[in-house]
Amino acid sequence: MTDDLFASDGDQANQNQGQGPHGTTPLAEQLRPKNLADVVGQDHLTGPDGTIGRMVAAGNLSSIIFWGPPGTGKTTIARLLAEAVGMRFAPLSAVFSGVADLKKAFAEAKAAARMGQRTLLFVDEIHRFNRAQQDGFLPFVERGTVVLVGATTENPSFALNAALLSRAQVLVLNRLDEAALNSLVERAEALVGRALPVTADARSALMSSADGDGRFLLNQVETLFSAGLSQTLDAAQLSQFLHRRMPVYDKDRDGHYNLISALHKSLRGSDPQAALYWLARMLVAGEEPLYVLRRIVRFAAEDIGLADPQALVQCMAAKDAYQFLGSPEGELAIVQACIYCATAPKSNAAYAAHKAAWKSARETGSLMPPQNILNAPTKLMKNLGYGSGYQYDHDAPDGFSGDNYWPDGMRPVEFYQPVDRGFERRIAERIAWWNARRAEARMA
Repeated sequence: MTDDLFASDGDQANQNQGQGPHGTTPLAEQLRPKNLADVVGQDHLTGPDGTIGRMVAAGNLSSIIFWGPPGTGKTTIARLLAEAVGMRFAPLSAVFSGVADLKKAFAEAKAAARMGQRTLLFVDEIHRFNRAQQDGFLPFVERGTVVLVGATTENPSFALNAALLSRAQVLVLNRLDEAALNSLVERAEALVGRALPVTADARSALMSSADGDGRFLLNQVETLFSAGLSQTLDAAQLSQFLHRRMPVYDKDRDGHYNLISALHKSLRGSDPQAALYWLARMLVAGEEPLYVLRRIVRFAAEDIGLADPQALVQCMAAKDAYQFLGSPEGELAIVQACIYCATAPKSNAAYAAHKAAWKSARETGSLMPPQNILNAPTKLMKNLGYGSGYQYDHDAPDGFSGDNYWPDGMRPVEFYQPVDRGFERRIAERIAWWNARRAEARMA
């Protein structure tokens, strides 16, 4: 970034340094909505037909868990909910609060209730409380001492216990789309009284860089307004001046599983372009490349199988190449494996056969193999009939005897049923030929 992008007036730079456009209050706080109608991007909840809109219209709130990405309005909506129905708003953060803070909050709610004032207890990052602490909310929620509104960025199914979830309604907040983000920028421009000093392309890039986080976007906007820029920034200059928001991705949590699911299903759907996108999303966010490779190897066995036996070979070669080269050079081998698997013919016949065979093995217990295919290394075993009548396939016509290999009392089962795609088409032809010869042998 060159110096000529900044105003030469030192007084202006000093005035703006460390301050929002209107004093020391951050721009995001200045633009915090004053009523639910001002909330952007969550019309499915706050609109007249949304769950929150209906609750406010009825004047009665039930306990809620807000689940959504950072910067989507969870805290703001909770505060506005309390105001809309005339409830006392009591905020807590699970990051900074402990048992003593909870006891104090419940005691204050009881005292307020005696004065005829209901309390909305807002708990930010509620997933940070352990299971025992979460259980501590239950009696106060059940007695109506508080209406609990929790906020979490984690999947409630995993982060919150079942007892608490059964007493609260989970409402999902969306990441802010471009229209919602643009609305925030326009509000900031109206408050400051001037347009953002960026070109149209840079404006789009700015909103894209926020990754759906309204608070992050407004912080970036505040930086631009406070910098005293003397000329308009284009997209390239903007990228040098500001940093992008890091993608939301916790390698051991919900984002991790969402993205690997998206990769797997894109591969299964034979969409190499989408598969490459999700692969890139994971690796750019810092996912361990060998983890991604393990999942692609699994995919090659589960969803391609013998429709293209080379898929598994390609994946294992990619693993060797990555371990040999490391990042970033070795990531190209992962890309090659990804593309190969996405474009290969698909079959889950081996996967289905695996499940069916294992199920049958558990159900049939300890059935013995037929005596004709048992080894007989001792005289006693030979006298008992072990190996008696075994037909050596290499001595049979066409190298196929059609002998019985199933336990006595168990009918043959077709665990593996190849599909009519890729190499499995040829395998199906082989199996059909053997089945016909086997039927002939039994009729003889």
